[in-house]
Amino acid sequence: MEHSRTYFGTDGIRGEVGKHPITPAFVLKLGWAAGQVLNQGGRNRILIGKDTRISGYMFESALEAGLSAAGMHIRLLGPMPTPGIAYLTRTFHANAGIVVSASHNPFYDNGIKFFSNSGEKLPDEIELAIEAALDRPMTTVSSGKLGKAKRVDDAAGRYIEFCKSSIPPYLSLDGMKLVVDCAHGATYHIAPNVLQELGAQVHSIGVAPDGLNINQDCGATQPQTLRQTVLAQQADLGIALDGDGDRLIMVDHKGEIVDGDEILFLIARARHQAGLLRGPVVGTLMSNLGLEQALVCQGIDFLRAKVGDRYVLELLKQNNGLIGGEGSGHVICLDRTTTGDGIVSALQVLAICQQEGKSLHELKQGMTKYPQILRNIRLPEKQEVLAVPAVQHAIAAAESALADKGRVLLRLSGTEPLVRVMVEGQDAALVERLITELVEQVKAAVIHPE
Repeated sequence: MEHSRTYFGTDGIRGEVGKHPITPAFVLKLGWAAGQVLNQGGRNRILIGKDTRISGYMFESALEAGLSAAGMHIRLLGPMPTPGIAYLTRTFHANAGIVVSASHNPFYDNGIKFFSNSGEKLPDEIELAIEAALDRPMTTVSSGKLGKAKRVDDAAGRYIEFCKSSIPPYLSLDGMKLVVDCAHGATYHIAPNVLQELGAQVHSIGVAPDGLNINQDCGATQPQTLRQTVLAQQADLGIALDGDGDRLIMVDHKGEIVDGDEILFLIARARHQAGLLRGPVVGTLMSNLGLEQALVCQGIDFLRAKVGDRYVLELLKQNNGLIGGEGSGHVICLDRTTTGDGIVSALQVLAICQQEGKSLHELKQGMTKYPQILRNIRLPEKQEVLAVPAVQHAIAAAESALADKGRVLLRLSGTEPLVRVMVEGQDAALVERLITELVEQVKAAVIHPE
């Protein structure tokens, strides 16, 4: 049975800065509570990294104070992609790594997420123990036992070397012209260097963070600027990362967007053909039907997890799999790292282009995506609108209209007060009509507080 959580969602604790729980006072207490739970067995070192949003300074300091009060020593990584923090947590043999980031959200949001000493998301029981510690009064260890903080000066360099090591040493990106969009986020000082050091000619955009422009009209959630730049530069392809560097969306030389489902297919197919794929490929309930069919045609098993990279990872591990991901661009290559990593995933695709001597546009032809429309409906507050009979009738009618040639999915977001409505099918006009009807029914079911 899953215990109910007060603060931790599918991806840590996230919300608007200044509104509970994303306040300095709460994050101070969170640092202390994490220190209480994670301070075990003589090792008492925790890493803190962040993305480039302005509130990161405030929350980094609050975590540092709380951890120190609990007797934990702190290593400050500065701006660092989420997967980089996971990697360095392992190599420093730290008790845990803490990420101050709201990923692809706008600058006025922030969040806190944790990695275990193995570079994976914290187990549920540890998150629940931290929540329990938050209910206790905060205490401070004796002055002689307070934690010290040190800055890690070469954090970026260490992670750059790790990224480069994720493709074979004989492979070079010489002759490739690439555009990389770092979303004014945590990869701004890392992704361009990785690609240049491997020999590519790189045109960088989204590499001037000012604390306020993270994810603004750029990055993996809004790849239009990347598209235009790839065409203007006549580049071989484009790479879009999100604010914390765990998502990847690509653009081929014709300006066509290549999403997480297609990237997952390319990597899985290449591993399979090389005899290196083990277990099933894991997608989510949102993964395009075209991905499932293309993998089945290759003789590759496909499983669907609940939406959220932590659930993809769980299902991969349960089934001894290596490759999984989401259409949004979270791609997990467990034969290379422990979590979704935008730079590492991009390098896998670039390696396939070089090894097969084909463009990204040619490579992606092996998969045909079904028309899929996703609409987000913002709620004034979290509500169980999906249980409303009129909404359930509309879902049943849409599923009946699609028969076995499509799918309908409605779900509440794990990170924001949104209902996500997805319809997918072979007939684009039918998909458009059905989603319009479903959205109308959901909107009618929303209760607006007085």
